[in-house]
Amino acid sequence: MSSGEVIGEVTLYLGNATYAALALIALWGTFSAIMLLRRISRSRFRTEQEQDAFLDRVDETLGNGSFEGAAELCRGDPRAVPQLIQLAIANRSIGFSKVRALVVERFQRDFLSDLEYRLSWVYTVIRTAPMLGLLGTVAGMMSAFSQLATRKQVSPEDLAGDISLALITTIIGLCIAIPLMITAAGITVRMRKLEDLVGAGLTRFMDALKQALTSGPRRRM
Repeated sequence: MSSGEVIGEVTLYLGNATYAALALIALWGTFSAIMLLRRISRSRFRTEQEQDAFLDRVDETLGNGSFEGAAELCRGDPRAVPQLIQLAIANRSIGFSKVRALVVERFQRDFLSDLEYRLSWVYTVIRTAPMLGLLGTVAGMMSAFSQLATRKQVSPEDLAGDISLALITTIIGLCIAIPLMITAAGITVRMRKLEDLVGAGLTRFMDALKQALTSGPRRRM
């Protein structure tokens, strides 16, 4: 087997492997983006008005001195604010300052850090897809130049196949990266809105909790 034929076989396997790798990372990137969007959707109220309405009920319950009643309003709710309120109420005995630090740390760790970790996978796919496309481009061009160097006569069909591999993998890589890049930008905006909305909600709740903790008659539960 000549060196040109060897290179041709290697290029064929490499091209097939590139197509398979591009398909896998496209699926993984899409899956990661969808799961991230669902996670953000489950972690926040749809609107600020909806969050304010929920906090009105919590404030009213705390105003009546019922910490357990306020915790019951949050129980089973997967959104960030109810989860963090329930955490604060459960740990209210450690003092207001420590509770506030605990809530902030838990929000950073369990919500924001988790979202950023998932988003990093999307950016990994965005960076990897064009590189895999470039790998296919190099493989196709290498095979085409090998044919020109080792054969006296090269059919246009053979060259067209190698050049097609070079161009198609590049296009596929870009078609994966560009939509995911736009999606990642949208996800980042949603994450910032989530952070702002939760921050506003927690600020309001912590004020109500401080008042409830420092009010003598309201500390009966």
